[in-house]
Amino acid sequence: MFATYLIGLREGLEATLVVSILVAFLVKSNRRNRLPHVWLGVGAAVALSVLFGWLIEYTSTSLLQTSESRELFDAVTSVAAVVFVTWMIFWMRKAARSIAGELRGKLSEALAVGAFAVTGMAFLAVIREGLETALIFYSAAQSTAGGAGRNAILALVGGIATAVVIGFLLYRSALKLNLSKFFTWTGALLILVAAGIFKYGVHDFQEAGVLPGLNNHAFDISSVLDPSAWYSALLSGMFNITATPSVLEVVAWVAYAVPVLVLFLRKPAKPAAPAKPAATADTSAEVSKPAEPAATEAPATTPQRA
Repeated sequence: MFATYLIGLREGLEATLVVSILVAFLVKSNRRNRLPHVWLGVGAAVALSVLFGWLIEYTSTSLLQTSESRELFDAVTSVAAVVFVTWMIFWMRKAARSIAGELRGKLSEALAVGAFAVTGMAFLAVIREGLETALIFYSAAQSTAGGAGRNAILALVGGIATAVVIGFLLYRSALKLNLSKFFTWTGALLILVAAGIFKYGVHDFQEAGVLPGLNNHAFDISSVLDPSAWYSALLSGMFNITATPSVLEVVAWVAYAVPVLVLFLRKPAKPAAPAKPAATADTSAEVSKPAEPAATEAPATTPQRA
């Protein structure tokens, strides 16, 4: 269940940071009267996300009648979840520095329009995280033997609750956290979780008859990986590592995990320094003092409290 806890922690902290930026901006600009509209938008986004998660579960368990259709549905949702995870991780790494300014700008525009616009802006800022969480949680829970049961839901709620507490402490400046390192480490772990989800999706495609080779096992380590052992449950629940995977499952896991991890952990290239203008001859005896280099902005470790 650690995988679903990690999903709740990561997605919950992103949503909490978004909300804290909006709240801090309203408090700082003396627009506290608009705070209820922000909370209304946040509440609507959470409610819709829960409804979306229930709809996915209901579709799989009640609407689909045959095992083949359920396997195909789970396979499609697994692939969709992997796409969302990958996009979210790389987008967050790229937009982390500018997201606060963008949110403040959008909220300023919404304040100029009215209360409904503020509610809608807060709703849109949170709903993406909520829908992603519902889809990724369902796929991660299905990839384990227990499915989206009570323990998986409790782990997800626990991760979200932890994220809310961390976000509140950051807002109150009671906790210092290097968010860059936090999102890097959790991002790397989520990539491995996504690799397991992708492997599970391939397995479902094989069970649905879309892909061949269900019984063509790549290896059998059941004598080493005892299914009843705690470490087997951890590896299976976290990364979907099983004792007798098919060849296509192993290929899918490696083909996703290795290149995505390399691209994610690779340091982004530094922008090229602007070309210096050609030096001109100085007719006077005075020698100009060289310009001091521009200071580079260090990554913020915590969001600034209003």
